[in-house]
Amino acid sequence: MVSSNIPVLLNFWESPYGQRVRIALAEKGIEYEYKEEDLFNKSDLLCKSNPVYRKVPVLIHDGNTICESLAIVEYIDEVWPDKVKILPSDPYQRSQARFWADFSNKVCECGRRLWQLKGEGQEAAKKEMIEKLKLFEAELGDKEYFGGDIFGFVDIALVPLTSSFYTYETCANFKIEEAAPKIVAWAKRCMERESVAKSLPEPSKVYDFVCFLKKHFGFE
Repeated sequence: MVSSNIPVLLNFWESPYGQRVRIALAEKGIEYEYKEEDLFNKSDLLCKSNPVYRKVPVLIHDGNTICESLAIVEYIDEVWPDKVKILPSDPYQRSQARFWADFSNKVCECGRRLWQLKGEGQEAAKKEMIEKLKLFEAELGDKEYFGGDIFGFVDIALVPLTSSFYTYETCANFKIEEAAPKIVAWAKRCMERESVAKSLPEPSKVYDFVCFLKKHFGFE
């Protein structure tokens, strides 16, 4: 049943997980209320809405709270089915989309190690990052998007990480386009979509924030 209640998104601007939700809402053309969180001083609403992890993003809708970005994107797809579809209707294709969307979380975790670590640890993370992106390249093949001609679940899951590519490259001294040119080309196609362009922060802003985190947590 489609609800007319306006959902509320608790998020932090830099979060690639929150950006997934913003893209999905934009693709569906859903009006929502945005609440920016201070991750160093989390609101009572966030802590109450996600008492397990106390992390963004959280979607509040119809008095219910939905946590974890991929679960939220699936929820959005199911609650507003009359809009553009995000997940494939075919059960096998849907299972594959879920697999690759979940795998994109591993890329994000690897990326975090690229700026947190130095020396051998960073080199290992760089090698792992390249391997994972090449796996995504193989899955993408010659398709426009991971769903073929349709921008969908895997694209929404992975594309927020591309705003951190500049950070990864600068911190670990390598070029992602040399290692995974198809992924960079795909990211540029995705950025042509209004839903993506308006949801992703500038790469330089992400880098500045990561530099702040490195100093704050003593990773320099």
